[in-house]
Amino acid sequence: MDKEKQKKTAYLAQEVLRLSRDSIIMNMRFLDMALSRMRPVSKPGLKGVATDGTCFWYDDAFVLRRYKGEPAYISRCYLHSLLHLIFYHPFRYGEVDIKYWDIAADIAVENVMMEMNLHFLKMHRDTQRKAEVAALKEKCGSLTAEKIYRYLVKAQPDEETLAGWKLLFHRDEHIFWNEPERMEISLAQWKKLSERIKTDLKTFSRGKGNSDSMERNLAEATKDRCDYGEILRRFMVTGEEIHPNDEEFDYIYYTYGLEHYGNMPLVEPLEYKDIRKVREFVIAIDTSASCRGKIVQGFLKKTYSIMKSAENFFSKVNVHIVQCDNEVQSDAKITCEEDFEEFIRTGKLTGFGATDFRPVFHYVDELIDRGNFENLKGLIYFTDGYGVYPERMPAYDVIFAFLNEDERRPAVPHWALPVILEEEELL
Repeated sequence: MDKEKQKKTAYLAQEVLRLSRDSIIMNMRFLDMALSRMRPVSKPGLKGVATDGTCFWYDDAFVLRRYKGEPAYISRCYLHSLLHLIFYHPFRYGEVDIKYWDIAADIAVENVMMEMNLHFLKMHRDTQRKAEVAALKEKCGSLTAEKIYRYLVKAQPDEETLAGWKLLFHRDEHIFWNEPERMEISLAQWKKLSERIKTDLKTFSRGKGNSDSMERNLAEATKDRCDYGEILRRFMVTGEEIHPNDEEFDYIYYTYGLEHYGNMPLVEPLEYKDIRKVREFVIAIDTSASCRGKIVQGFLKKTYSIMKSAENFFSKVNVHIVQCDNEVQSDAKITCEEDFEEFIRTGKLTGFGATDFRPVFHYVDELIDRGNFENLKGLIYFTDGYGVYPERMPAYDVIFAFLNEDERRPAVPHWALPVILEEEELL
């Protein structure tokens, strides 16, 4: 291609991208700031489009060829890449199975664009795409990349199915996503932009399209992701355990005394050391029909593994594992590591009725009154969240640990901390 033709191709490609960008801003003004942060840059030989969090890279010839075949295609590519960034898809590349994450992320953003039903984004074969996402929605619930990914990892679809989805939903190349140092530079700015978009979207006119999937994907992207291991520190109390305190012991004086005064040290090591360790708390298990045995066992194993790996057990502990549906069904007292291991190995779930959280709190208050706890730090309640919460704030910290995100789940009381655990973490 001679220089004049290259110049003309580059100019026309720029014009196509400008038109696509203008169409997005005109129809979706809440994306104006985000668009300004993804600068279009020509990259001959790319044979497609891609983003690295800062630029929207494109091949001039690819843009013109696709625009000629279907004008909406380039607008769809532009917005497709932008939504990946807004939903943080590229920034999670090191945490996932790439084969499934790529297609899950592509399906999620394409579904958002189709659901908005904006004329400038409509493409051929959207009817087929909608049929595919409708079938997936039956299996995944709301179509966020995270939920689609969890389904794909569990279902393990064959290569033919994955290839068919790629033909329908693939728009941009994810070649820069696997470069964490490059992507990390832009992560902070996209977090701020996503939070702003989440707010601006509330004022977006519904008459221009349905933004429900957009809102759900933003909620998934911007939600607080709590480290369950870190949260367990809330339940650590300072206790005294027999242990040499090397940090406060001076070996110089100790060895000097041994050498000069006939094996008599000038100082002795402190015998006790304060160590922050889990000592007294309650694990409440919702045994209503919605909480399955393997999931509960996985939760207990995860909790025990975190505590054990962090050396958060005293030689003796006082942990109560309480099972409850609409009434307390059982209470297993754990006093040492062996007790915990035995319960995980042989313990059985009982109950499976309706859910009422209040009996557990009444029961724990009774245990406190009877002197069963010296210093109860807190209660962890593993549940689906559908039950009656207590109105009164207890005298100890409370965590409600839920399985997976659920937009319909009732809000927890202001005094409790909600934590979301993903199903694949427990199985």
